[in-house]
Amino acid sequence: MPINFYEQISSNKKKTYLLFLAFFLLVGILAALVSYVLGGFSIIGGFFLTIFGILIIFFALISYYTCDSIVTFISGAKEANKEKYKQLINVVEEMSIASGLPLPKVFVIEDTAINAFATGRDPEHSVICVTTGCLTRLNREQLQGVIAHELSHIKNYDIRTMTIATVLVGVSVLLSDFFLRVAFAGFRGNSNSNNKMDIFILIFGVILALLTPFIAELIKLSISRKREFLADASAVELTRNPEGLASALEVISKDTEPLEAANKATAHLYISDPLKNTKGMWFANMFNTHPPINERIATLRGQVQSN
Repeated sequence: MPINFYEQISSNKKKTYLLFLAFFLLVGILAALVSYVLGGFSIIGGFFLTIFGILIIFFALISYYTCDSIVTFISGAKEANKEKYKQLINVVEEMSIASGLPLPKVFVIEDTAINAFATGRDPEHSVICVTTGCLTRLNREQLQGVIAHELSHIKNYDIRTMTIATVLVGVSVLLSDFFLRVAFAGFRGNSNSNNKMDIFILIFGVILALLTPFIAELIKLSISRKREFLADASAVELTRNPEGLASALEVISKDTEPLEAANKATAHLYISDPLKNTKGMWFANMFNTHPPINERIATLRGQVQSN
């Protein structure tokens, strides 16, 4: 049964919002636990929490406003020459017009692996980058699907979404670490406190604080996977041709060559996992930045509904 991609876009957006709600609940519970254990020295603790929070936001803003320059530099990408990469520029122009977005800067990575990514804080400051493997091993229809996918990330403000998710991971880990330090330094030095309640909160808080880095990272990765499904569906909305992107992903799935310029920090940006971490136990997909590529292909071809 063919998939209604408009419904899929709406569904994936709702799932992303629910995941962010889970993130905020986690941060809220941790903040409440920190507030509880601070007891009589809450002003001092609050001061340090505020300073650490400001530092996290400061570094996040630097990354956010310079992400396009940082990522292209790290990946060794060079701005595409209009004469040498005429077809690529034409495809990007076509898809930009179709999406109603400003023309992004176009970069190329000299690498035979087939991959691409988009970055930039908003449509007016965006970059699309493809590997030379993309240009030599995909036909025009497939390249159009890949470019539409990357433009969809820009249109859906996915870079902003993942920046917020990264900040929330940092805040969660900071709060959990702060709780553990305060808890073990002297839990609730208040003689009027309910000891049983204090012990229960200490045990609950310690368990949650120890699990928080793991939980927060899982939520962030889940958001990343949902944004990939969303970009796939949005790409079809632009091209009106699910097979173009589906066949491109099929070619990419057969490419076993990892992208040398990629690393764990930038892996989530690419159209498919550039590190080729595709093997593992049944639960391995929980730790991937991308959903299984075969599931994406099947979804595009209307064979299954994405979860």
